[in-house]
Amino acid sequence: MLMVGYLMYMAIRVMGVLLVSKDPENFREIAFREFGGLLKEESEVNEGVLVRDVLYACQGIDGKCVKFDKSLDGYVVLDSVKVPRATRIMVRKLCELGWLFKKVKGYVSESMDKFPAEEVGTVGQAFCAALQDELSEYYKLLAVLEAQSMNPIPMVSEVVSSGNYLSLRRLSVWFAEPTVKMRLMAVLVDSCKVMKGGAMAGAIHHHAQHGDSLVQEFMRRLLRRVCSPLFEMVRSWVLEGELDDIYAEFFVLGQPVKAESLWRDGYRLHSGMLPSFISQSLAQRILRTGKSINFLRVCCEDQGWADAAVEAAAAAGTTTRRGGLGYGETDALETLVMEAAKRIDKHLLDVMYKQYKFREHCLTIKRYLLLGQGDFVQYLMDIVGPELSEPANTLSSFKLAGLLESAVRSSNAQYDDPNMLDRLRVKMMPHGTGDRGWDVFSLEYDAGVPLNTVFTESVMARYLRIFNFLWKLRRVEHNLIGAWKTMKPNRITSHFLTKQEGAVKLQFISTLRRCQVLWVEMNHFVSNLQYYIMFEVLEVSWANFVDEMEAAKDLDDLLAAHDKYLLSIVEKSLLGERSHSLFKTLFVLFDLILQFRSHADRLYEGIHELQARSKSKLKSSNESSEAGSWVSGGRKALTQRAAEFLRDIREDLEAVAKEYSSSLEGFIAQLPMQQHVDLKFLLFRLDFTEFYTRLRLNK
Repeated sequence: MLMVGYLMYMAIRVMGVLLVSKDPENFREIAFREFGGLLKEESEVNEGVLVRDVLYACQGIDGKCVKFDKSLDGYVVLDSVKVPRATRIMVRKLCELGWLFKKVKGYVSESMDKFPAEEVGTVGQAFCAALQDELSEYYKLLAVLEAQSMNPIPMVSEVVSSGNYLSLRRLSVWFAEPTVKMRLMAVLVDSCKVMKGGAMAGAIHHHAQHGDSLVQEFMRRLLRRVCSPLFEMVRSWVLEGELDDIYAEFFVLGQPVKAESLWRDGYRLHSGMLPSFISQSLAQRILRTGKSINFLRVCCEDQGWADAAVEAAAAAGTTTRRGGLGYGETDALETLVMEAAKRIDKHLLDVMYKQYKFREHCLTIKRYLLLGQGDFVQYLMDIVGPELSEPANTLSSFKLAGLLESAVRSSNAQYDDPNMLDRLRVKMMPHGTGDRGWDVFSLEYDAGVPLNTVFTESVMARYLRIFNFLWKLRRVEHNLIGAWKTMKPNRITSHFLTKQEGAVKLQFISTLRRCQVLWVEMNHFVSNLQYYIMFEVLEVSWANFVDEMEAAKDLDDLLAAHDKYLLSIVEKSLLGERSHSLFKTLFVLFDLILQFRSHADRLYEGIHELQARSKSKLKSSNESSEAGSWVSGGRKALTQRAAEFLRDIREDLEAVAKEYSSSLEGFIAQLPMQQHVDLKFLLFRLDFTEFYTRLRLNK
């Protein structure tokens, strides 16, 4: 059809005369020669010129006929140049490579111009260097193509089977692979413009998930360069504990803190900088490994971690020097981190247990802050009791410290490690108007670095809460024992009882019996609560803590075990938030028992005074006693005073008994509603005969 059209055109063109040779072998050659001449007349620009302009455009340079059009955001053939529409379309398509090159080259130049004034980052610099290497290969290709473009393009009429020339169609074949790479680089440039560090590496890695082997190989080569600084940071962190990250590119962030806060607050993961090819669990292990090295170096002043790091690198089959790891070696990275973590964590726990005696410190705290050393607690209670009964603002902390030392020397505590005993100190809490020494006295333990990583201020505040509760419980127990020493039958009360008249005697017996029954009831409650706290709470929690301490594989496990130990004590001892109302009721019961002690003391002091006055009356019946004394009116007056005294005491005891019974019933009624299962043991011990249950049901 093409030849028919051409022949018709020639017939019209040459005065209506058709110039066709009768020789069939010459027919095709003449037709192609004439058709080539026709195309040359329609296109004023030689194809070789367009090829060279396209090559210029692919370097970001305007040519004679092909220039960059800002309105169209691309390279186009000038409108003044006469070329076929198909050629225009092909030129613009080929010049896409130039547009992509311009974007990539602009990003590299802009980034390098910022450095070092602005924070480009080491990963960003590596990315630019990788792009620059790809552009260098691209330049080499363009140099080869430019050399070929110098060779003339044969005419259509010339039959050429092969030749070292460059046409637009040949250029499209040459540009196929570079365009794919350049397009990918342009996409990466757009994606990473505002990124840096691990975030940039993760974004680039996302584009590597491609089915095309060409793209996979290209991205793998690019990522090996880009991720090199990131993997070096990982190596330096897990083997040396060094955080060389001046541009904040690493997924581990450090901040200046005190030594005691180094482990908990000194380092954390920055999820925004965590690349997607590193899992969260691996990142946590990386964080802990470097943190362990820094903890050993800064807090423990230990250098043994260096040998552990060398052993870990050898076990992982890598080196402690730079460049040992790279992109695509995730398995090797995991092996290195796992080996380093295993050895360094073990070394850290050995230092804590052996050099700094963590177990022994925990046991010392249990003995003295949790009042497990019974003889020490009893002696301390005896000697500080008189002092603590005074107003809080009159107490001397130095005197109390001396009494604490006396309690240590007078008990088996004297055989404990002196270094640990020196850490035990008296602490006076803030006091208000009307507070007594009992309200502000407490003990504290200064563990020091590095143990204060475990025994932080917040942890010691929880220990203080537990101590205050146990100290109050021991005080109540101590008061009940003191009350019994006063109340137990003796010669004075028996003699006084036999000397009284019938009505007063019955009143006296009734009051004593009420007092002793109330004491028995209170002692039953306190002794069972004391047993529950000591054995069901403290000892069980301690045994579980020891088991978890031995099973701990790293410092985080140890911290978690200790926190669980404290939480168990707090919850079981009714000190938790969920047991707040029950705890308030418990302290009301404690205060009522202390009130009972004061009433019991007053009762027996009154009996002793009446007995003394009665003896004085017998010795000197003619002497008058002091004004207002109980025996000033003779025997009758003495009997009357005794009756009034016993009536007042009985009323006070009944008031305490009534409030105590009400509070105790409320306390026992609330116990089944508590979520902690161990409180069932306390309920069983307090109400094993179901006396309080039946009493509540009868009401």
